[in-house]
Amino acid sequence: MKKELYLKDLEKCVRCGSCKAYCPTYDEERTEAMGARGRLVLLRELALQRLKPTPVLNEKIFSCILCEACSGLCPAGVDIAEKIYNGRNILKDSDKKRRYLRLLLKLGIKNPDISFRLLQLLQHILFPYLAKKGFIPSMFRMPGHTFKKESRIYKPLRPRGRVAVFTGCSVNFLYPHLGVSLINVLLKSGYEVIVPAGEVCCGIPFRSLGLDDEAIRLAKRNMRVFGRLKVEAVLGLCPTCILSIKNQYPKQIGNGINNAVDVSSFLLEKFDIHQLSLNFNQPSVVTYHDPCHLSYGLGVRDEPRELLKRSGISIIEKKEQGCCGFGGIFSLTCSDISNKLLQRQAESFLKTDAKAVVTACPGCMVNLSKAITRMPVFHIVELIEEAYCGGNEV
Repeated sequence: MKKELYLKDLEKCVRCGSCKAYCPTYDEERTEAMGARGRLVLLRELALQRLKPTPVLNEKIFSCILCEACSGLCPAGVDIAEKIYNGRNILKDSDKKRRYLRLLLKLGIKNPDISFRLLQLLQHILFPYLAKKGFIPSMFRMPGHTFKKESRIYKPLRPRGRVAVFTGCSVNFLYPHLGVSLINVLLKSGYEVIVPAGEVCCGIPFRSLGLDDEAIRLAKRNMRVFGRLKVEAVLGLCPTCILSIKNQYPKQIGNGINNAVDVSSFLLEKFDIHQLSLNFNQPSVVTYHDPCHLSYGLGVRDEPRELLKRSGISIIEKKEQGCCGFGGIFSLTCSDISNKLLQRQAESFLKTDAKAVVTACPGCMVNLSKAITRMPVFHIVELIEEAYCGGNEV
């Protein structure tokens, strides 16, 4: 039945090409098979058994960055990203190129704390090699600790509400200071904050490699953890995580975390503008980068900009809007295209008079920092903390 529904959805495609309008991989390669429409045709032929899995076919399907730029563009209503995920699940056994990544991902998620400590020990050997290959920023270092180890509840003096935080792997293991910044801002805003134990990866890295069964197990576990919490909202600093737990879980397991919301949208609604003040340590003129999963997947574009403006920060818009080329696993397995997309964005940033780059995604921070070294790259919550809390912990 699932196969019949999958094929039926692929048959809806009328080959109009609307989905190619913002496709970053098509913009770089300009071949039909590197665009959303071409990939749908290939998957349809595969489902009809008129094509067989081959390394070439695998590469076309796994080269989609899954940015969701095609989201909502199909007049026939085809959920293009979901069809790509489905196709990758079908092709995973024949895809030898990424077999070791699948193994490493499974091992890493099963033993996240051990993996973290191992990376800390090996970073002086491993990271210079990865930086030379262009996979990570040259100055990137593992933090000395993770954001959380156990369930925590943070209480303000005068509670006005209660929220939970979906930490996400990148904040927990790579940028724990972002989690601290978020806690400080929420406490200053009067919110009790729950950081529950038991949270696991949102599952998108697994889905991007075709590991749907593993992703479903992670989704069910996160639903058990967050589904029982009595909170106003579940906040996250990673748009990919929010997209996954809110929009993808219903497709995977039938229900999702409906009150999941990105932090900029929540703070814009809840902030007391009179408590914001520009701190002398933060840049007053920045340029903002739209994370794909935030702008395309969640439809959030104006809120981060408005939040920065309310903090007294001026924004210079770069001329070249688009994907930074990260895409998680994509930046590792399709590094040539990833680097082209990154260089295009980096050049656009450097043509402005901005003093810093601001984004709302930890993944974008990692990638942009590889190419932008003349000015800092911040997560928006860092500047909001500076303006709202004066750089001091609450």
